[in-house]
Amino acid sequence: EMRKAVREQPRQGASQIKLFVSGGVLSPADPIWMNQFGEEEIRVAVDEAATRRTYVMAHAHTNEATIRCLRNGVRTVEHATMLEADGAQAIADADAFAVPTLVIIDAIRAAGGSLGLSQDKLDKMQEVGRQAVGSLDLLRQAGAKIGFGTDLMGRLAFQQSREFVLRSEVCTPLEILRQATSINADLLQRTGELGVIAPGAQADILVVDGDPLADISVLEDHGRLALILKGGEAVRNTLS
Repeated sequence: EMRKAVREQPRQGASQIKLFVSGGVLSPADPIWMNQFGEEEIRVAVDEAATRRTYVMAHAHTNEATIRCLRNGVRTVEHATMLEADGAQAIADADAFAVPTLVIIDAIRAAGGSLGLSQDKLDKMQEVGRQAVGSLDLLRQAGAKIGFGTDLMGRLAFQQSREFVLRSEVCTPLEILRQATSINADLLQRTGELGVIAPGAQADILVVDGDPLADISVLEDHGRLALILKGGEAVRNTLS
């Protein structure tokens, strides 16, 4: 059934496969610590994805779930909020990726009950929030490849650029910029096309009113994005 499900997703247009390998914050019936999918199922998903020259990413909060992912060939761990040193090192040793998502934690904490979330979901968000920054620090210390994501959706999506600032508690501005550009391009198997300004690349370019290497928060202020090129075409231009 797993092989059948993975085969069906690319037919419907999916470019990658995502598994839930630990419990979730917003899912109603599973605790964070719960392992999901057996190891054989994870291996089958990875094997089948490889036949389409793609890969498996996995939602995983806990250290145990992260290690299970890496043991069975998962390419990238999404969230990785509750790591220990061996989990972070396992990501580095496997040449895999981790994609922390600090801003969704920050946004839901700030919004609190106004989102209509039940208390058990808010409690789970507090649980992962207590460890998320420390997990990012462990990933950095281990030399793991850290991608950039937010997990925001709906009416919270406008806060996505705050991820840059939240990561600055642990990472330097240059590290964060690389996470959002060249490392993400590598993660997506689109090196040379995304995350670089070079002949033949996609030509998605930002011109910023300020120096993000000195102050990464300039990327949170959308009014300071003076020029936005998407595929070489200007979609915002305040320079002319």
